[in-house]
Amino acid sequence: MAQTIVIGTRGSQLALWQANWVGGALRERFPDLRVELLAIKTKGDKILDVALAKVGGKGLFVKEIEEALISGRIDLAVHSMKDMPADIPEGLCIGAVPARENPLDVLITRSGGGLSTLPEGARVGTSSLRRAAQLRGRRPDLEIRTLRGNLDTRLRKLAEGDLDAIVLAAAGMLRMGLAQHVSEYLGADVMLPAVGQGALCIEMRRGDPRVARLAAALDDSATHTVVAGERAFLKRLEGGCQVPIAAHGRLADGVFSLTGLVAEVDGRTVIRQTRSGTAAASEAVGIQLAEHLLTLGAREILDKLKSEGH
Repeated sequence: MAQTIVIGTRGSQLALWQANWVGGALRERFPDLRVELLAIKTKGDKILDVALAKVGGKGLFVKEIEEALISGRIDLAVHSMKDMPADIPEGLCIGAVPARENPLDVLITRSGGGLSTLPEGARVGTSSLRRAAQLRGRRPDLEIRTLRGNLDTRLRKLAEGDLDAIVLAAAGMLRMGLAQHVSEYLGADVMLPAVGQGALCIEMRRGDPRVARLAAALDDSATHTVVAGERAFLKRLEGGCQVPIAAHGRLADGVFSLTGLVAEVDGRTVIRQTRSGTAAASEAVGIQLAEHLLTLGAREILDKLKSEGH
């Protein structure tokens, strides 16, 4: 008798693409497996007229899906890793991290030019304090505007002329076949990505050997190692998704290198450092880097953001 597995996901086009990709990859490896998708609305999906930082709370795009996982309505969940809070609810775990898509951010402009070509005072849309802080640090003249909604909505707002440019994750654009709209890939030296950006998170219940076996078939050990280091950095900083924290890890020849950043929202103070270590010690490297940034002033920035409700 064929096994059935129910995958929980957000209902956006990108989220459904990601869940369908996971379902397809599972069916390739387990041909007798039946896969069903269950789209679940999260708090972040329901509140579209307020900046994410003002909505507050952690797990805006995952909490309801995790509740469905805990209750047994679904067998595994597919998330964008960058939406995952540092702490995972008791009874759940990350079962797999598939190979990562491009982790960078991209700039899409009405003119087709890059960041350096934007005129003084250009209006740039983003929903992310991390992106806004780094943009302001590089181009204090830019007018940063809150931009929410799915990829199509954001591209439409740009086309309608309300904005001169928008910043999005490269991964979403590439997965949705929208690379032709990209004006510039913003290198990590210009815009350090979010923790886990470009990676998927396959979340499952602890102690579920059937699902663990399925999930393990999709895990990419190098990506898992890098993301674990980035997430250890985030957890040590006690950072949620809605604070200007960034991290970008790389693995080459057994050496794990991690660049991390904490910034003030206005971009006037940006603390950025790099640490390296062995691949096996990626989480320790993340913790050490976070502690180093805290001594350099990150603690004061994060405490101020917490007091302001971020």
